[in-house]
Amino acid sequence: MIVVVIIGMLAAMAIPGFQKVRLASQDKAVLNNARQLAAAADQYFLEFGVTSIDQASLLGPTNYVKALNTVANESYPTGFTQGVTITVAGVGATRTITYSS
Repeated sequence: MIVVVIIGMLAAMAIPGFQKVRLASQDKAVLNNARQLAAAADQYFLEFGVTSIDQASLLGPTNYVKALNTVANESYPTGFTQGVTITVAGVGATRTITYSS
């Protein structure tokens, strides 16, 4: 009985720590995706001399970013404008992450 109580106490202490690490990992992955999209958009702006681009022109097997894998049901902007901060909404259904290059 004492062993079960000790295991329960250890689990109660470990679960919040695990959730914190999981959220930090998701945030880093989303920030990395935003960084890749921003770099791709910047390269597109330089190559074609435009100031805005839609996401579909950046993604694909022959484009700047091969694939955009979501990790926390987040939604990325559908268009990018030069000099405008990228805001990723709905990260884990509760958080918003912004990236400014």
